[in-house]
Formats: sequence, C-alpha cells, structure tokens
Amino acid sequence: MKHTHKTIFALLFALVLLLSGCGNQPAEPSENVPEASGTEAQPTAPTQTQAALPTVREGVPTDGAGWYLWDENGKTNLSGREAAGTKAVVAASKVEASRAGLEILKAGGNAVDAAIATAFALSVVEPNSSGIGGGGFMLIRTADGTELFLNFRETAPAGADPALFEKDADGMILNAEKSAGGKSVCVPGEVAGLWYAYEHFGSGRLDWAALIEPAVRLAEEGFPITGTLAADITESYDYLVRDEYLSSLFLDDGFQPEQGFLLKNPDYAGTLRLLAAGGRDAFYRGILAQEIVTAVQAAGGFLTAQDLENYEVEALEPVRGSYRGYTVLSSPLPSSGGTHVIEALNILENFDIASYGFGSAEDLHIKAETFKWIFKDRAAYMGDPNYVAVPQAGLISPEYAAAVAAQFDPEKIADFGGIDPWNYEHTDTTHFSVADAAGNMVAVTQTVNLAFGAKLAVPGRGFVLNDEMGDFSADPASPNAIAPGKTPLSSMSPTIILDPAGKPFLVLGSPGAVRIITTVTQVISNVIDHGMTLQDAINAPRIYADTDGILHYEDRFDQAVIDRLKGMGYETDPVNAYYHSYGALQAVLYGPDTLYGGADPRRDGKALAY
Repeated sequence: MKHTHKTIFALLFALVLLLSGCGNQPAEPSENVPEASGTEAQPTAPTQTQAALPTVREGVPTDGAGWYLWDENGKTNLSGREAAGTKAVVAASKVEASRAGLEILKAGGNAVDAAIATAFALSVVEPNSSGIGGGGFMLIRTADGTELFLNFRETAPAGADPALFEKDADGMILNAEKSAGGKSVCVPGEVAGLWYAYEHFGSGRLDWAALIEPAVRLAEEGFPITGTLAADITESYDYLVRDEYLSSLFLDDGFQPEQGFLLKNPDYAGTLRLLAAGGRDAFYRGILAQEIVTAVQAAGGFLTAQDLENYEVEALEPVRGSYRGYTVLSSPLPSSGGTHVIEALNILENFDIASYGFGSAEDLHIKAETFKWIFKDRAAYMGDPNYVAVPQAGLISPEYAAAVAAQFDPEKIADFGGIDPWNYEHTDTTHFSVADAAGNMVAVTQTVNLAFGAKLAVPGRGFVLNDEMGDFSADPASPNAIAPGKTPLSSMSPTIILDPAGKPFLVLGSPGAVRIITTVTQVISNVIDHGMTLQDAINAPRIYADTDGILHYEDRFDQAVIDRLKGMGYETDPVNAYYHSYGALQAVLYGPDTLYGGADPRRDGKALAY
C-alpha cells in the first residue's frame, strides 16, 4: 500500500507517544485497561438526540440506521449510544458485535445464543481486548428464575512454577515475563465457556455454527478499526512490529494503521470455521491445540497439550446481596469483583446517598472512602478459593459494612482501624449485556488481559493468546501468588439486578481492571439512588479511589466540590472528561413495557434493540 505523508506522520507521532509513556496506570495488572494515548481526535459532547447523518460514509462503524462512531472530522461521537425495544437488547463494546447478537435474536435464538455470537464477533473486532485465546465470566438468569455463573477464566499451566521466572534482588519478576511472551500464557477458557453455555442454555433453534457465522463474515470482509483499537496498536507497536506474524495481522504493511483502516483477518476466519465444525474439541484437542502449545513453548512458556485437554469450566452460584430492596447477583470468587461490588453497596446503604445529590462533596466523599476500604480488603484477602481461605461471607455481610461505615468521618478522610471480616463469617476485558422481554438476562465479561494479551499469536490462526500470568501477584505470600492450576484473581463483575418484587431490572458490567468494581458500583447508585436514566447513569462522570488516598476524577465535576474535597484532606488527580480507562460499561434496563440499552461513550460501545 502506498503511504501518504499523513500516514508517516501518524507513525512518527505514535512512536513519540510510545517513548514518552502513558500515565495513571493501575497499581497492579489489569483486565485490559489501555490508557488514553492522545492519538484520537477529541470527542463531541453527547446531546439529547442523535440526528441521522444524510449520507453513507465508508470506513466508519455504523448501526446501519444513521448512527456513526465518528463524524466527518474524525471526532468520536459520544451521543446515540442508547437503544430501546420491546423484544430484546444487545449492548456491546463494538456496534458490529451488537449487530451480530441482534441478528441471532431475530433468527429465533435466545439471549444465550446471542451472547455466544456477540462474544465471537468481539473476538474479531476487538482482538486487543478479548478472544478465543483468553477467557472470562458469564452470569445467566433465565426467564424461569435459574441463576448460574460460568467461570471460564484462564488457569495457570501445571508447569507454572514461580521459580522459573527471572527475578531481581527484591523478588520482582524481570523482563515483563509475567505480562508478555510464552511464560505469561495461561490455559485459555473462552471456547470451553461458550460451548458450555451453548450446550446447557442455548435455545436449540440454532446450531453452534450459525452462532459463529457472523464472526466469520466480519473476519473475511473486514471492519474499520476505531480510535480505541488504533490507540492499543500504538501502545503495543514495538511488540507488534518486530513479530512478522503479528505485524501482518494488525499493522498496515508494518505501519501504524489509521482510524478507519479496513482490517481483515482471513486466517482467523479459517480458525472460526474449524471451531464451527468441531465445537469445543476443535480447540482443546487435535491440530489447533498442538499449534497453540507449539507457539507457547517456542516462546518459552509452560503450556502443554495436557493442560488444554484437562481444562474445565466451573458452574457456580452467583454471589448474592441486596441494595435498598433490590437483589444483586454478581461474580463469585475467583473474581473479587462481585464480592466487592456488594461490599461497596452494603457500605453505601448506611448513608442517604440520594439526599446528597449526585456529584456533591458528600456523595463523592462517601464513595471514595468506600472504595478505599474495599481495595484494602481486596489486597488482604482475595485469591482463588481452591488455594486460599477467603472470608467472602464476612466481606458481603451487612453487619460488617455497618461496622466499616461507622468509622467514616463526614468532614474528612479517615484513618480506618482494623475490622476483621472473618468475625462476620456465617454457618469474587470487554463486557456485553443481553436481555429479552421474557426475562432472560446474560452478562459477560471476557479478556485476554493487557492489550493484545501476551503479544503472541498462533501462526496461521489469526488470534493472540492471553497474558493472564500477569494477574497473579509476584509476592509469594500473597493469596494471589502463582501456583500450578490456579486461577488468577480478577475484578470482572458481570452483574444482574432484580427489583424489589424479584423481577428483572438491570444487567450490567464493564472492563477496566480494578476500576470495574468502582464503575459498576457507581452506575448502580446512579440508577437507584439518583434516579438517572440508564444512558445518563453511564455517561455521568466517575471517580476512582483506592488505598493510596488519592481521589482520581473525570474532569467534569464542579470545581467548588473538588476544592471542598481538598479541604477534607484529599489529594486529587483530574483525568480526561471521558477517560478511556474508567470503564466501558454496557447495560440493559427493564422498563414497564420497554427494554433500554445503554453503552459507554468512553470507548466504542453501542446498544441495539428491536
């Protein structure tokens, strides 16, 4: 392809960004939280209505009905992310994936069928965030009241010995071995999880191959890459450009592709056809399994054919709590997310949040103190319950939350005393949500961890492998320390809310590493406490706080409120007004006669309905 001066300038600019680095990284590895790179045009502000554009524009993701992800000047369109319908809604982080799910629903599939199609479509259009080389969680509540949580998170290979990682004098792992390359790869669970969901909860009206077909078309025909994907390519450029196969998959003749570049992946289309014909076994046994193992071991990793063959999905009960009369169902361990969402909501229930008003100093103070506490608990207690004892019942106990809330000072930040959750024990990245009018609800959060996972692709197969070893702690004393067969701790929090009468109310979740927990909690509070519409609740500015005592906030809050918080003892850190790393929440809300879908303008989400 002939490259213009504009293209070459974009590449040079991208390299400058890589050399300068990006700030505000989380304190620990994440479920794919790329930082804002500065390469995207500034977004246009959301408005009350989205006017249909009069002409068809090539190279821009669209819903096919007049909505486009960016305007003629390349500015991201923050408005029009919502949708409403009477039959079903799919809210995914890419409009192409929402369209795939909606196609399956219209063909007679149920919400689980649509979720499977959406997941496979995302593996094509969001290869930086999720795919068959990764894993995730699926929370299901069917119309008959069945509730189940599927854990298809990646697990450490049997040969994953911490002693095999190179360390410095302080015991820290060197050379990014835990986050890139063969040693960072855990056993993928994505295909096994989707197959389990299909076999146990699929409608039976559509076969497995039909659910994969929309993804095959996307891989063959291509899709325009977004600013979000382009930014992740920029972030990972040094890895991608020096690997001939990765470069062929995601770069434009070795150059940084621009927003709107048509990305095709015929190799992955072939892999998807193999899965369509062979189901789960096509991934975990046979030639593809051997090719995966060969790629990982050639890069110094531990994965074996036996690891793949032995992988099992866990079917678990969701962690369960309540908030102001609403029932909360979320992710149990090995995700810390659901436990801490419920813990946070339990603490907030001790305060009259609604009376404070959204964005007030009181509102932000109580939420920041709550988040500070739950991240203290996360670091202290959370790990794979098959390997360590976790006081989950204590952490979600309302009595424990009341004891924590009693230490809050309404006028200043608090130095919390020790409260042991064991004393309250009695006899837990891409996200999408699917819901239908019958009451079937599916919330799925899935990931390959950091952008492009291990930066390791299976040659000829068109997909990258995860770097989930990066989600383990390097500290051998941590409850989340590396161990063979262990599941790394996660913050993924697919969540379902039932109204006080026990009827479907809200399905939601988000990517964003540890910020998943704070994002999900804030949106729930926005809807229930502050009475916001779903899209307004998603659009509203967010905060983030953890044990470092710094209040990070999107720069859309009243400055007088921020000044008052500084007077209460907070060190403050403003970030972008719609910050890429503060989640990308997708949700569905049940109204009396209408389903409302909402999608996060912080990335590329778009809800679709019919």
